[in-house]
Amino acid sequence: MFDPSAPHIIILLAVVLLLFGSSRLPGAARALGKSMHIFRNSVKGADVDDPSEADGTFTQATFMPQNQLAAPQADPAQQAQIDELARQLSELQRASAANQAQDAPPSAQSN
Repeated sequence: MFDPSAPHIIILLAVVLLLFGSSRLPGAARALGKSMHIFRNSVKGADVDDPSEADGTFTQATFMPQNQLAAPQADPAQQAQIDELARQLSELQRASAANQAQDAPPSAQSN
């Protein structure tokens, strides 16, 4: 059928290098290796990816609603600076939108 001799393997590697390029080849090889690892584990029956779950120990995560999370309060000087920066940002966004509207061609403004 197919006898993989040295010239055949060299030609095959050259074609793969030309198809994928030298920058994508390590990523493609890594993805192929991960896929083979997952396939081997699924054939063995070990579908667990995390080794801590393999021994049967699980940790329980607790859900806390967003309003119960304790956020650190900024001091008034920091809060004033944050508010000033937010105001400056909104002014810059309005000015940018106005400049884009003025620079747009007349046909785009009529729509």
